[in-house]
Amino acid sequence: MNAPATLPDHRTGTVESGDVTIFYRHFGAPRSDAPRSDAPHSDTGGGTPMIVLHGQSYFSYDWIGIADELARDPAAGCEIVAMDMRGFGSSAWSPSQAYKVQDFAADVLAVADRLGWDRFVLAGHSMGGRNATYTASAHPGRVEKLILIDYSPTNAKAGSMRVMNQSVDMPESFSGLDEALRYFGLDPATADAGKRARFEAYLGTFDGNYTVSRDPYFREVFRKTRDEGVKPDHGADLWDCLGRVACPILVLRGRQSDMFAPETAEKVRATNANVTLVEVEGGHNIPGDNPAGLIAALRPFLADRVAGA
Repeated sequence: MNAPATLPDHRTGTVESGDVTIFYRHFGAPRSDAPRSDAPHSDTGGGTPMIVLHGQSYFSYDWIGIADELARDPAAGCEIVAMDMRGFGSSAWSPSQAYKVQDFAADVLAVADRLGWDRFVLAGHSMGGRNATYTASAHPGRVEKLILIDYSPTNAKAGSMRVMNQSVDMPESFSGLDEALRYFGLDPATADAGKRARFEAYLGTFDGNYTVSRDPYFREVFRKTRDEGVKPDHGADLWDCLGRVACPILVLRGRQSDMFAPETAEKVRATNANVTLVEVEGGHNIPGDNPAGLIAALRPFLADRVAGA
């Protein structure tokens, strides 16, 4: 997933939530009654704001280009926040390893409360979709619409194994950025400035080495699942949560996804009558594989929201 080499202007902020500090990026013009910052912003938007939750191999940086374009969209534009979930990116690691869906939901509400947002659209990619699904089901008065990006409560086996092995087998650190780029399948000699900047941001520097900015807790969960057969406890039955979501739901499936099987798409449709399912060209990483296709799929859903706001 890539962000522009020159990053669009946006504000950043933090909020305390439980035992962590949550970092977020804020796009679009704030409402006059919402907390403001001194950083530059565009005079766009006006509809119900949106919060975006990244996937487990990504973070808020990956949403900069998409969030900026959507915030400026003349039809669907609104305030957008892309937050680093607890344990990821510039948000703090939970010292108590509080990583259940209830904890992530509390963080979403903390960000919304900090910005004065009583209601918001909630979007989540992959793991972010899991946390978004629970949040929408548990807090129906806060979530106006739900967007799930290549997420369903049951992952396809091939994609699950790919992600699991990548997480468990990844070196604990890299000696430099070029070594990290090679590990992730990129040629340092041909990687453009945007890709290099993305991985520079994705990898924190500790004792002169580069390591992924993610709590090792998540790696250990995958290791226990793969090597010991211990299934992770996310804190809720996500199929049940999906069935209880009361608001409109847009589900985007990557047509070439190895995580979201076609047969699972039918089960998703059958689980909740509020679901509209759209296939988008791309793999599991729709935002990185096909950002234009993602924006095109989101635009009518968001424009309809703005028209009805």
